[in-house]
Amino acid sequence: MPERALVIIPTYNERENIARMIDTVLAQDPRLEILVVDDGSPDGTGEIVEGIGQLNARVHLHRRARKLGLGTAYIAGFKWALARDYDYVFEMDADFSHDPAHLPEFLRAIESADLVLGSRYREGKVTVVNWPIDRLLLSYYANVYARFATRLPIWDTTGGFKCFRREVLKAIDLDAVRSNGYAFQVEMSFRAWKKGFRIVEIPIVFVDRTEGESKMSKSIVREAIWMVWRLRLAALRGEIR
Repeated sequence: MPERALVIIPTYNERENIARMIDTVLAQDPRLEILVVDDGSPDGTGEIVEGIGQLNARVHLHRRARKLGLGTAYIAGFKWALARDYDYVFEMDADFSHDPAHLPEFLRAIESADLVLGSRYREGKVTVVNWPIDRLLLSYYANVYARFATRLPIWDTTGGFKCFRREVLKAIDLDAVRSNGYAFQVEMSFRAWKKGFRIVEIPIVFVDRTEGESKMSKSIVREAIWMVWRLRLAALRGEIR
């Protein structure tokens, strides 16, 4: 039976991007399907996806009543994927900051890995386009901080362009994942690492969104600051292993 891969794309007010994103993702490989997890977008994002899905069986929609956060959207998507026996499960943004052209590279890398991370800072080399310098420095040193706190042996701990083997998601207690913003990315990688899965980073070029609005907030930053230490303490107590 041919391998099946699902690209999970959380959305909130992404009508400017979503149709083009779906077309571009599906063009990369015939094994790819898409699940859009829409948090009740008032701009009609969900309706656009629903219409596309009626014409294309590779496009799926999971609606949620309101904005519940990035982490819970991915957890819902992971559970959806596991229930339908996908072999590989991607995380990906809707705004083209994650270039779909990298998807074939992920599919090649996952053949010899359990989790593939698209890295903006691999080996200290920055591959970010269009970010103001203050945001770039915040992101770069947030990764330095997260590596120090958790001891995670990866360069880009907060990146959200990923590919999991289904075995990784099955092994992680998804109901125990507590992070919901950028810390969610750290927590998922940390839990996979603690389980002994093979993690590989591949370089990507990250381009800041040109349409729609950023979802960054102060609460997301605060969560990331404290969550990394909670993860390390949980591991020391044997609560994450």
